[in-house]
Amino acid sequence: MAAAGGTSSDEAPIIQAENLTSNVRSILYSRTFLSIIGGVVAGIWGFTGLTGFIFYFLIMMVASLGLLAKSKFSVHTYFDSWSRILVEGVFGGLMSFVLFWTFAYDIVHIF
Repeated sequence: MAAAGGTSSDEAPIIQAENLTSNVRSILYSRTFLSIIGGVVAGIWGFTGLTGFIFYFLIMMVASLGLLAKSKFSVHTYFDSWSRILVEGVFGGLMSFVLFWTFAYDIVHIF
């Protein structure tokens, strides 16, 4: 992750657009990847219904904690708000999760 910017003389954070865009893109890529892997795992393990969705949101919670740890819990150094780490890309990855979840479940448990 690239630092989003420095500080000025009055200690207000300065956000550099290129670094912020790169950091948000990294979050989206990692969440999409985890959604695909999580969907395959949920399908292989045979999760159905609500347990599959709970598994997805647990994966996203762990991903958020990992991103917080990666940023050394200094969110405003790399992002403009906490919502970037906590909810950015969570619902976008849900469709990928469901697609790979049903695909893996069908291959392992139906065929």
